[in-house]
Amino acid sequence: MFFFGDSLTAGYGLKDPLKESLPARIGQILMSEGMDYHVINAGISGDTSVSGLNRLPDTLKIDTDIFVLELGANDLLRGHPAALVSHNLQKIISAVKATHPAADILILGMKLPFWIPDERAPGYRRIYQDLAVQNHCELVPYLLDGIEGRKHLNMYDGVHPLAEGYKIMADTVWPTLKK
Repeated sequence: MFFFGDSLTAGYGLKDPLKESLPARIGQILMSEGMDYHVINAGISGDTSVSGLNRLPDTLKIDTDIFVLELGANDLLRGHPAALVSHNLQKIISAVKATHPAADILILGMKLPFWIPDERAPGYRRIYQDLAVQNHCELVPYLLDGIEGRKHLNMYDGVHPLAEGYKIMADTVWPTLKK
């Protein structure tokens, strides 16, 4: 199982990302359920859909049954147009399907933060839902559901979860991933 994403996958700021990040927490759930999967954390802090697309060829050299895609939040913060983000994510999904046709793909969606008005980021609201439908992928609509805006679950930046937030994140992802 391959987690391909940005700081939210990498476990930015955690004391022990090898135990506390989303991929690590999913690995713990898999073990407790008696499911034998090797979980790879390919999260890089600051990654955008562009940089993810650039590093994808090396990633695809590793065989995988499940590819979890979590990118796009940094694109928004850097002002990349939604059409470019959607195009790049589609290229990633297409490359995964071409290289590993039997692999299932799970898209971890994001939402615009409450402080960004719609007119500043047109087109961002439906990127993940549209990609999931078009590509017949599973979707977790909002990775930070139950975490966003809750100070006790986030680092000082208000964006990156603390270890307790990652537990909630894993609980959000697990039901869809288990399918």
